[in-house]
Amino acid sequence: MTNVLTLPDTHSHSLSIRAKALVFDDPASLEVLRTTELIAPSDATVLIIGDTGTGKELIARHVHNRSGRTGPFVAVNCGAFSETLIEAELFGHEAGAFTGAQGSRAGWFEAAQHGTLFLDEIGDLPLPMQVKLLRVLQERQVVRLGSRRPIDIDVRLVAATNVNLIDAVEAGHFRSDLYYRLNIATINLPPLCDRPGDILPLARHFVGSYRAKLHLEPIEFSPDAVRELLAYPWPGNIRELENVIHYALIVCRDGVIRPADLRLHGRAVCASAGRGGRVERGGRAGTEAESGYDRLAGLLRQLFDEDSATLYDDIEELIFRTAFDYCDSNQVRTARLLGISRNILRGQLKRFGMLVGRADDGVEAGIALGS
Repeated sequence: MTNVLTLPDTHSHSLSIRAKALVFDDPASLEVLRTTELIAPSDATVLIIGDTGTGKELIARHVHNRSGRTGPFVAVNCGAFSETLIEAELFGHEAGAFTGAQGSRAGWFEAAQHGTLFLDEIGDLPLPMQVKLLRVLQERQVVRLGSRRPIDIDVRLVAATNVNLIDAVEAGHFRSDLYYRLNIATINLPPLCDRPGDILPLARHFVGSYRAKLHLEPIEFSPDAVRELLAYPWPGNIRELENVIHYALIVCRDGVIRPADLRLHGRAVCASAGRGGRVERGGRAGTEAESGYDRLAGLLRQLFDEDSATLYDDIEELIFRTAFDYCDSNQVRTARLLGISRNILRGQLKRFGMLVGRADDGVEAGIALGS
């Protein structure tokens, strides 16, 4: 196996939803690697597009490592901060700029001086912040909150998103001028089910990683387990594969991972279902999923017969309440499930009175200094 990318100090990210390893054995991923290494030596802004768990941060780190830049790699999750804090986090603040600002502090742009700033979930950035980010990219200067003095910056920006920014622009949730400023060098990272040649190399990589931690003897896959791994569509992408392998190593016997150890039976919703398709194991259209939509259509017709004046609002609230409950009241997961930004979700949750008495999600900020 060649061309493996891993996060530094992967053990510190054990609870993260991010992918912790990438391999480049499949033709689709080899093309991603080729594009990445062509883009890396330039100073062009990079936009990485891919589903959650596909390895966007690993690609961003590879861009930085091949760029020749001397400063640090700084990763920031735009969905991890409230609207009131994101400006101070990105651009810094002076003492007294707001309640609790007892001293001055550099923002993440300054922290990444001469290096690379990775803005993950850029689609979650509030519209007012999008304006300020655009100005920073154009003028190459930041102004801390509470200050009027501009600070010159030499920072390469790499942004990532798991939402369709063109759709977000059309819906008025993302500024078109910022999208065109970001969309200079684009890297499209396919879901794992679209690069099947990477599945077994990744599985073997995770076997080696966890086998050492668990102090196990050499482990192999049974032929049936190999077929299961290749047939499963991996809606959770690389992160899901890692979790499956970790569990299989715990429960397998006699040094062999068998299909029952993988716990894949009956789990066949591919990530492409979130992009308008409904796919079952092996990539075929699923009649079970279609019958679910048919049942929903039938229930909607029954509600139409009731002629309720608040039907639309009631259904909209039901969708958000059900999704929020399904995701254990986690805002980031709910936004991803519904295919919207976290800020839009928060607005709807407030509208329906679902944030009363709730603290913000304990979302990992995803900040890392160094490369």
